[in-house]
Amino acid sequence: MPFENPSQETIFDYLKSAKNIAVVGLSNNPERTSHQIAKLLQQKGYRIFPVNPVLTGQEVLGEKVYDHLTEITEPIDIVDIFRRDEFLPEVAKDFLQTDAKVFWAQLGIENEEAANLLQAAGRKDIVMNRCVKIELAKMENDKVE
Repeated sequence: MPFENPSQETIFDYLKSAKNIAVVGLSNNPERTSHQIAKLLQQKGYRIFPVNPVLTGQEVLGEKVYDHLTEITEPIDIVDIFRRDEFLPEVAKDFLQTDAKVFWAQLGIENEEAANLLQAAGRKDIVMNRCVKIELAKMENDKVE
């Protein structure tokens, strides 16, 4: 059965209840989308946890960069993923070794195998092919109307 995203209301609930967001594939290049969105998340009051093996031990946007999700000791509400489709199963396996709540693959990124791995493990809080920035803007627009 093909993967389907949760309802818009559920996606808004994820964003409203989240405090800590791990950003997998965060770049230290300010021109990259991952960097821009992580910075926006900080501006919106979320704490970010950069995950990028290439940058381990460095800091990006003032936060220590982790090699893997499993190294983060703080509770993680959303894992926001900026990796190509083919890497999602690997990220899903790491995700399953944590207590992170929501697996979120950014716009243009989805993988059925990763969804199946997560669902088989009983993890149903999955969002794919959706941009956190766009969803935050939708949520703010909903408040205005």
